Amino acid sequence: MHIFIDADACPVKEEALKVAERHGIAITFVSNAWMRLPQSPLVQRMIVQEGPDAADNWIAERIGPGDICVTQDIPLAGRCLKAGARAIGNTGKPFTDASIGMALAMRELSQHLRETGESRGFNAAFTRQDRSRFLEAMEHAVQAIKRGQ
Repeated sequence: MHIFIDADACPVKEEALKVAERHGIAITFVSNAWMRLPQSPLVQRMIVQEGPDAADNWIAERIGPGDICVTQDIPLAGRCLKAGARAIGNTGKPFTDASIGMALAMRELSQHLRETGESRGFNAAFTRQDRSRFLEAMEHAVQAIKRGQ
């Protein structure tokens, strides 16, 4: 089991590490540039070349069954699910085979509305409840993998 974090703009780095440390799971933070990360012997840092989807591609090429990816990038979440891994959004919403199709469709609709000027694309503020839901979702995912589900 390994945890991969799509680290650029990820607001739950500390929370992910808290779960990783509780279970002794290695965690890799993947980003396009150096950033300050939590200190732990379990933490690995991977800085990929700049460019569209470089971090996503690095994660998707290495993730597999029994692994977890933390990302808000819906296409990356889909790629992780196809590889047999679990994917969890920053707000604690797990991506599943049943939900990924709708998430991709909503992403495309939102992009279309922004491009046509129908929407300005504001995102909701990240809250304490989001952090709490994320911690719960991470713990649930780790426990389910350990049980072989």
